[in-house]
Amino acid sequence: MHPAGLAAAAAGTPRLPSKRRIPVSQPGMADPHQLFDDTSSAQSRGYGAQRAPGGLGYPAASPTPHAAFLADPVSNMAMAYGSSLAAQGKELVDKNIDRFIPITKLKYYFAVDTMYVGRKLGLLFFPYLHQDWEVQYQQDTPVAPRFDVNAPDLYIPAMAFITYVLVAGLALGTQDRFSPDLLGLQASSALAWLTLEVLAILLSLYLVTVNTDLTTIDLVAFLGYKYVGMIGGVLMGLLFGKIGYYLVLGWCCVAIFVFMFPLLPGAVAHACNPSTLGGRGGRITRSGDQDNPG
Repeated sequence: MHPAGLAAAAAGTPRLPSKRRIPVSQPGMADPHQLFDDTSSAQSRGYGAQRAPGGLGYPAASPTPHAAFLADPVSNMAMAYGSSLAAQGKELVDKNIDRFIPITKLKYYFAVDTMYVGRKLGLLFFPYLHQDWEVQYQQDTPVAPRFDVNAPDLYIPAMAFITYVLVAGLALGTQDRFSPDLLGLQASSALAWLTLEVLAILLSLYLVTVNTDLTTIDLVAFLGYKYVGMIGGVLMGLLFGKIGYYLVLGWCCVAIFVFMFPLLPGAVAHACNPSTLGGRGGRITRSGDQDNPG
């Protein structure tokens, strides 16, 4: 071809761009030819812009009560109403609980210690050598049971009742007769007999019109001491058979009679005597001495 024609063809054909490969850095990857990290771009992006709450260097802003209420008003109103009802109910229970359950009086009957429990159990099994049966008073109120072995308590009767039910279950198990129904029947019958005994004594005191310092809780305490002897009888029956059961049970029956005989009439006489607590005369202190009337 003629050189002039080649020049014309070259002039009429556009030049193609060079296909030289340019390395492209992926996002998050540093340039392999860069010696130091470039942080100017990150600063320029964050300069003058407010960071989101809760981000680095900014504490998370807690929503205000008004914002929370506006977010879900129905549930918040229900929660506030329920809280007010619960507070009113608690206040009502606190005011009227003493009318049904005398909590302050029950605390007195559980004011015991280890020494008192040991002495009282010894008195229940061997009351024949005990001489001083007077209940001690201090400023018109009886002293706590841990200071007076003659004072009634509810700790020993409650523990004795629970232990008696467990020992009865053990006795039924040794006879291959144990079942939850029989154990529940044993506990229910023991509680029913205790209730009948208390009601019978209260009815007797009402019919003979006797004034006494004994309360219903006192009667429950005194009558609940019999479970101690019943536990001893059942245990001796498991160890020595019927002979041991009846011997120990008879001993405990006589012991509980000797134990209660001076205490119950003493409480009745103490209420009826005008020269003792509850009358017009002096008061019995903890030491047993009487103050002069007036």
